[in-house]
Amino acid sequence: MDHLDVLADAAENLYPARMQMALSLGWHIVFACFGIAFPLITVVTEWRGHRRGDAELLGLARTWAKAMGILFAAGAVSGTLLSFEMGILWPGLMDRFGEVYGFPFVLEGFAFFIEAIFVGVYLFGWDRLSPRAHVLSAVPMIVSGMAGAFFVVAANAWMNNPTGFRLDAQGRVVDAQPWAAMFGPSTWPQVVHMLLAAYMVTGFTVASVYAVGVLRGRRERRHRLGLVIPLAFAAAVTPVQIGVGDWIANTVADNQPVKLAAMEGQYETTAGAPLSIGGWYSDGEMRGALEIPNGLSLLVHHDPDGVVLGLEEVPPDERPPVNVVHLAFDTMVGLGSALLLLAVWCGWAWWRRRRLPGSRWFLRAVAASGVAAVVAMEAGWVVTEVGRQPWVVYGLLRTADAVSPAPGLWLGFYGVLAVYTVLTALTVYVLRRLASRPGTSAPQEVDAEPPDRGTGQVALR
Repeated sequence: MDHLDVLADAAENLYPARMQMALSLGWHIVFACFGIAFPLITVVTEWRGHRRGDAELLGLARTWAKAMGILFAAGAVSGTLLSFEMGILWPGLMDRFGEVYGFPFVLEGFAFFIEAIFVGVYLFGWDRLSPRAHVLSAVPMIVSGMAGAFFVVAANAWMNNPTGFRLDAQGRVVDAQPWAAMFGPSTWPQVVHMLLAAYMVTGFTVASVYAVGVLRGRRERRHRLGLVIPLAFAAAVTPVQIGVGDWIANTVADNQPVKLAAMEGQYETTAGAPLSIGGWYSDGEMRGALEIPNGLSLLVHHDPDGVVLGLEEVPPDERPPVNVVHLAFDTMVGLGSALLLLAVWCGWAWWRRRRLPGSRWFLRAVAASGVAAVVAMEAGWVVTEVGRQPWVVYGLLRTADAVSPAPGLWLGFYGVLAVYTVLTALTVYVLRRLASRPGTSAPQEVDAEPPDRGTGQVALR
């Protein structure tokens, strides 16, 4: 009877545990993106400022460094909460597989402390270190930030494709090889995808803030530089991200065919499977979708007649929620395609005129790109995590069997919700205060062409 009570408590806890984990991951991943990409964008701006003797670039880098410190502090809080949640909410996962996939979290802890140390050195090194030493002090910060992302994503990739161990006759883990587990088939595709997403989110988001300012009449040189520099980073990586998406699609097709079937609402195993855009999955078929003939087979096999496995290959209780995964996938691809068009627009204009478009429509597109990049990234994580369900370790451990049976998980969810609400409000408040403060150097005259009176354009160099 006691055992049955434990199982009942675990089943009751599954929903609040999932909600808490989704909230924590969805909030933290945005700040993690800034922790990965913002340091490099800031340091490149500072380096160019030193090389050119440009006070505007140096002032901009200094402002961004302060914002970077604020975002790092907020991300450190959410990351700490996540580390506790892994053990509190999912003891079944840590107890059974901790010796296999816990190793990346240990290494991530070292990376975090190195990053924190050098974030402090960089922030407090202005005017205390030589320009060369100050720029070089940022290198460990940049490297450790990307290393931390690698270790965390490697752990998640292992959950999608568990390797590096054997199970004995009783289902216990034996012959654990943490290094081999960390470099499974999904590791590099997911890591590269995440790193590029971080630069897209950071670049487009920072540029969108300045685009709004330009639309409101802020056309001093520093404001335009604040738009152009992060937008250049984001636009440069966006086409690469599209190619990496194809790499990931092939990895998923090889190792998680059920997830791929859910992404496309593909019920029957089919040769020459179509690519479904939009629509709603019901009773084993996609309704109202725009279908591209042979598109899915061509995407995952580079063969229009390639065979794509369908949801029918597994029992119903081993299928993820198809509509959630499919709509999230379409959202990610749709917004990613829109951002690619924006990147092409930027590249075409720069190639022809050596400056970005200054039309209000372009500025509006950039202003919307930050939200679009964040939503696309969040949708991608929904595909990754929800598409693996009902497994927390794909094919080996169900999420329902890993959740804690302890009472009161709903209280934990509401507590975390309150913490993130307060933390978000404080972060936005401090960033707005930082943005409202005057710069450290006087703005220079606009050196661009004057606005076109007929189109309302302002050139962006």
